[in-house]
Amino acid sequence: MSITLLPRRLRTRLFLSYVVVVAAGGLAMLIVGTVVTRTVYEQRIGGFGLGRGQGRSDAVSETQLRAALDESLVPALLVGVGAALITAALVAMFVGSRLLRPIDELRSATRRMADGDYSATVPMPAEAELASLARDVNELGAHLAAIEQRRTRLLGEVTHELRTPITVIRGQTEGLIDGVVTPSPEVFAALADEAARLQRMVEDLTLLSRAEEGTLEIHFADLDLATVAAVAAERLRPQFDYEGIALVVEVNDRARPLPVRGDDDRLNQVLSNLLGNALGHTPVAGTVTLRTGRDRSMAFVDVIDTGPGIPADELERIFERFYRRPDDGVPTSRPMHAGRGIGLTIARGLARAQGGDVVASSAGPGTGATFRLTIPLSRAPG
Repeated sequence: MSITLLPRRLRTRLFLSYVVVVAAGGLAMLIVGTVVTRTVYEQRIGGFGLGRGQGRSDAVSETQLRAALDESLVPALLVGVGAALITAALVAMFVGSRLLRPIDELRSATRRMADGDYSATVPMPAEAELASLARDVNELGAHLAAIEQRRTRLLGEVTHELRTPITVIRGQTEGLIDGVVTPSPEVFAALADEAARLQRMVEDLTLLSRAEEGTLEIHFADLDLATVAAVAAERLRPQFDYEGIALVVEVNDRARPLPVRGDDDRLNQVLSNLLGNALGHTPVAGTVTLRTGRDRSMAFVDVIDTGPGIPADELERIFERFYRRPDDGVPTSRPMHAGRGIGLTIARGLARAQGGDVVASSAGPGTGATFRLTIPLSRAPG
């Protein structure tokens, strides 16, 4: 990293550390040089027999004094330079250790995280810039630990979800082989349903994985979100009529369309998942309302149900894979709408892949819930 990229305060600290090292070395050289010079000089003077109180001629004393001074400077400078180097090295080691210790702790923590130990944390250093970096590393470790927990939980959830259809298929097949189960169209239909369930689950998981990895193929086009929402609602209206639930569509004024850039098929899938979720959590004789509009730079579609509502602490959890809310009071006589627990996860993933989002809101239990799809507005469809 270039020093020009370092934060100003850290650059200042590094510069001051260099100044301290140089100043310490210079001070050591001055002190030691002075002491050594004086000591050697006095020794040379004593060797010339020019002690205190002794007489001497001016010519002889000046020559002897100059020679004594010359002889004392060289060892004094050598000893002073050596002392300066040793002092500077000691000070540099001390200052460097104070500056590099937090960096070494950061490197150690990142190595442990790279080895899979996401519990590694970095102590908070005194330097504000390094403390900010240490805080980011600790947050990264916590995020990676959460991802690892979700991955482990996902494996268990996928195993659990696959176990039931596989058990049914295996049991029915073994019964047919052993002659315990009589072959009939109903038996084969049940096997086909379980196989289709497995296929849908695999397809949904593949779609979700590609959406989260950013590898999902999106075919962007100019669309009117209000029209897309109305078409999706009308396609699902027979299911609402069959279940005895009213579906109210309040699309935006056709004179003011909601132009967006998106994938028609993917948006239809998002809306189908949201409407299907509302259908599954709305009691008979209830109402599901689809409403479109715009909020500043975003176009939105609200899917509002009159179901049991969602507690505040579950508004984000419902978007987790395979998360199913506890019994919410809605009759369970509609197994076809029980879901696999990933419809909302897929809806959010597809929306985010198109630059939008899906969020949930609810005033609490017994007040219904609202799921809002948002997509950035664009120019009018061409």
